This record gives sequence, C-alpha cells and structure tokens, in this order.
Amino acid sequence: MTHTDIAKALVGTFVSGDVAVAEASALPSYKQHNLNFGDGRDAFVAAVKGLQEAPVKTTLQTVRSFEDGEYVVLHSIVNFAGSGDQVALDVFRFEDDKIAEHWDNVANVVAPNPSGHTQTDGATEVTDLDKTDANKALVADFVRDVLRGENPDKLPEYIAGEDYIQHNVDIADGLTGLTTAFAAMAEQGVAMVYDKVFKVLGQGNFVLVLGDGEFGGKPVAFYDLFRVADGKIAEHWDIIEEIPAETPGQNKTAKLNQNPTGAPICAAPFVYCSCMDLDYIRIYMIFEQ
Repeated sequence: MTHTDIAKALVGTFVSGDVAVAEASALPSYKQHNLNFGDGRDAFVAAVKGLQEAPVKTTLQTVRSFEDGEYVVLHSIVNFAGSGDQVALDVFRFEDDKIAEHWDNVANVVAPNPSGHTQTDGATEVTDLDKTDANKALVADFVRDVLRGENPDKLPEYIAGEDYIQHNVDIADGLTGLTTAFAAMAEQGVAMVYDKVFKVLGQGNFVLVLGDGEFGGKPVAFYDLFRVADGKIAEHWDIIEEIPAETPGQNKTAKLNQNPTGAPICAAPFVYCSCMDLDYIRIYMIFEQ
C-alpha cells in the first residue's frame, strides 16, 4: 500500500468502524493537531468506536489526494454522525510506513460561490510530476509576495488571468474576481495577517500551504490549496479555521507547529531555516483600488 492508501484507510475507519485497520495504520505515539481530540492511537481508536455507536452513520468522500515525501494530503467531504457536511483538508506525516502525526482544517459545506463552484469540485488528477519543485517554489513566492503582502502588485504575474478558477466561498473566478474581493476587503477595513508559513507541500500540479495569522481580527489557520498549470496558478481551494483561545477538547498540542525549534518552513521542501523569521514579521494586507 502507498502512504496515500494508508491515510485513506485510516480516515475510512470513521465509516467502517474497523479498529484493526486504525491500529495497523497509526503509531501508538500518534500526534494529533486537531484540537478536539487527544494524542495517541488509543484516542483515535476511541473516536472510531464512538462514531459506530451513533444513531446516524458517518459518511466520507475523499475528492483529491497527493503525496510529498513523508506527507500525504487528503481533500474530503465528511459528515460525522449526521452533524452536517463538512469539507476537510487533512495532512498526515509518516514514519516507517505508519502515520505519526496529523493536522487538519475543517469548515461547513455552504452554497456554491459567485461563480457556481463548490468548496471541493474541480480538477483532481495529479499531473506534471516533473514540475513539482518549480510549482512549489512558485506558490511559495505567491504567498510571500501577495498573501503576506510584500509585493502585492505582482498578483497578475502569478494568476492565470480570467481563466483562474476560484473555490473560495465568497470570491468569483478570474483575476478580476480576486482583485474585486481584495478591494471590498479594503473598503470594509478587513485585514488579513499572514504570520507564519509552516509547510509547503506539493506533488506535480497541486501545492498546499499551511500557515497561520489573523483574519478579520481573529486568530486563524490558513490552508490554501493551489493547482498550477503552465507556470501560473490556475485554481484555488481554501479552508480558513479560527484558532480558539483555549482548546475546547482535551488536546493541548499547537494546531500547526511541528518543528521543535519553532522555526518556520521556507520554500525548500521541509527545510527548517532562518531565512524568514516570520515570528517577528506581521504583514497587514489591506488592498486598495
């Protein structure tokens, strides 16, 4: 089995209730960054058992997936025990073919955006494997220049013009849709603060960026998934999840941080480096017309 197969098997136990698969897929020391669940494989198994006792069964559909070294990314629609459809971006880290660590962002499924796109539809096939490093570098540069606001005027250089497909629930397609949304944010005084970039994960045409900061004055985790085609960002999905001041469940693990030194991850794959000390840089993105 590939690492992707193992990750899908693990989340599939929420539906199947197969405790043996859950125990075979994860390490006993499994580290959990979802703040509602505890660390350890036993805590995951307990969640699987609890879902099987619910009167409404859990459903799950993984829409797209890819791998980057020891990491697997899944983009799914899940409904836990009839609580309502949610979209999730899950990241799993492997050690010796076992899942050692997990991060996720989750949001409720809502109506299609102004261009009629849902939070999960669009391209799913992983292509352009020979362009993985170039695509990751492109997206890392986009995050630095545009999302972190260092060179926002470079936005048109990164986006595939009016062919750009947008899955953000509030924004329309095309460069025009994006700039219109930024202008509306500026008019409303809504600031986005992109503090840290924790991970840049990619395979072929898909790249996922994990970061944190603030949106509308609230601390959030940013998960931005991009599809790159012909050297331009052609499609975008995202989940922005608020980080509570206090952990609502039993898990005190930080939602995003993994590196014990606390240093951010830069564009080079999984290299902890000091080239951007993002702990001390806060770029406020307020776009003006």
